[in-house]
Amino acid sequence: MRCYLHALLICILLAVFSSLYVLNQLASSLDAQDERTLGKPQGVPQSGRHATGCNPLPVSHWNPYWRQPADVCGVNCLLESPHRYAQLCCSNDASLLSLNHCDNHQSFRLQKHRERLNTKTSKDERMHLAVVACGPRLEETLVMLKSAVLFSTKMLHFHIFAEDHLHESFKEALDSWPAEIQPQFNTSTYPITFPRDNAAEWKKLFKPCASQRLFLPLILKDVDSVLYVDTDILFLNPVDELWALLSRFDASQLAAMAPEHEEPRIGWYNRFARHPYYGATGVNSGVMLMNMTRIREKRFKNDMTSVPLRWDEMLMPLLQKYKLNITWGDQDLLNIIFHHNPESLYVFPCLWNYRPDHCIYGSNCQPAELEGVFILHGNRGVYHDDKQPAFRAVYEAIQKYPFGESMARALLLPLEAALQTTQHTYCGRASHLFTQRLQRSARHSPRSHRRQR
Repeated sequence: MRCYLHALLICILLAVFSSLYVLNQLASSLDAQDERTLGKPQGVPQSGRHATGCNPLPVSHWNPYWRQPADVCGVNCLLESPHRYAQLCCSNDASLLSLNHCDNHQSFRLQKHRERLNTKTSKDERMHLAVVACGPRLEETLVMLKSAVLFSTKMLHFHIFAEDHLHESFKEALDSWPAEIQPQFNTSTYPITFPRDNAAEWKKLFKPCASQRLFLPLILKDVDSVLYVDTDILFLNPVDELWALLSRFDASQLAAMAPEHEEPRIGWYNRFARHPYYGATGVNSGVMLMNMTRIREKRFKNDMTSVPLRWDEMLMPLLQKYKLNITWGDQDLLNIIFHHNPESLYVFPCLWNYRPDHCIYGSNCQPAELEGVFILHGNRGVYHDDKQPAFRAVYEAIQKYPFGESMARALLLPLEAALQTTQHTYCGRASHLFTQRLQRSARHSPRSHRRQR
């Protein structure tokens, strides 16, 4: 029996040594092949001279099973390759390095790589707010931005997409805000930009420039997350609390919106839509929180092809398929997308997107009944006509409020007086929901100095 065991052990040892020999020969043949392909290894200095004109080896020359790539050298590396040193020394600084300095250069590159990773992954403390303004929307947009600044505690970065003739007006208006307000925000202004081949078709979809929001992940490539809002939004609560919902996203969610309706009996999508939509009543895109890094990376299921498509690959085919069936433009396209990808959407309650539909037929936003309205959305132009005077009263109160004055005296008191005159309307009878959260926000706002006269 022992003879058999000895024979088996000898066979195993022979097999191991044979494998090592084969691997060694394979390494030598690959090295020789690399030299034949590329000439002399260019990263290695010759005759004591510094290396010049160095080009890194193609990635295809690395065998992932036994030769680690150059960019992970020194990190969990068990096997080294001469080419790694050659490639590490192949850099813009190659003329200053000799082979003796490769190890130091390797450590330097690893340190810089870690610094770059730390920079990319460091948390951006700013809240990014995007808005699209076309036509006569300058003043309405400024009132929206003012409401965002009034109550928020973190710094805001405004991304304003506007027609060219509005850019200077935005700059002048925002520059005129008091000096103590200026450190609380910064601004980037962009032209209206659509894909060149279909720009006219996108621009006329629904309202002028409204579909610009669909292209934010493709334009703001260096921004991880953004809160998009329509120009007719008023913040009655700090933006910080809505921004914090990003941390509630699970691994598959990449955007957040509120339902289009709470009551299916008056819902539009479930009664009239001729295209797929999200959930029971669809979603409203006037307030849309987006993790744009995830949007750029995801491949979306769709009803145009069995192959999942990236965001930029999907938009135009989607428009071409449904352009005769959609009524609300880009919002309908978003409903179609999330109908097929429901796991990707986080749905927040209607108090973050409270519209006339929530009170015009009687109160039908239960969360607002409990906590008040966090965001007021005056769609259909109700800030500028007499159809919903309660909405108009809130807009005018924020518009007229002077920065730095007591919010209790200069904002809340005039607003409450104005709302008393709207009790003949359904939304006027629900107007206590507008001031419920606003009172709390005013008390805790860092912008209200409560000047005493």
